[in-house]
Amino acid sequence: DLMAQGVLAALQRAGRRVPEDVAVGGFDDSPAAVAASPALTTIRQPWDRISAEMVRVLLAQISGEDTAAVILPTELVKRASA
Repeated sequence: DLMAQGVLAALQRAGRRVPEDVAVGGFDDSPAAVAASPALTTIRQPWDRISAEMVRVLLAQISGEDTAAVILPTELVKRASA
């Protein structure tokens, strides 16, 4: 999201309009996404589930268990930038 916020500023300096000329998306759904102008479309991650899975996998590895990759769902948060 912070990088996308910088892209918004660069596009504005270049005379481009978001989203009319260029769509911009971020990642993380941080406070920067809402504060941006226009507000950023972004991807939200399930931080509580990520944390829980990290602990579960770590404890399993410490116990000598084999672990598999975990893929968790994300959510597209549509706002004004795309």
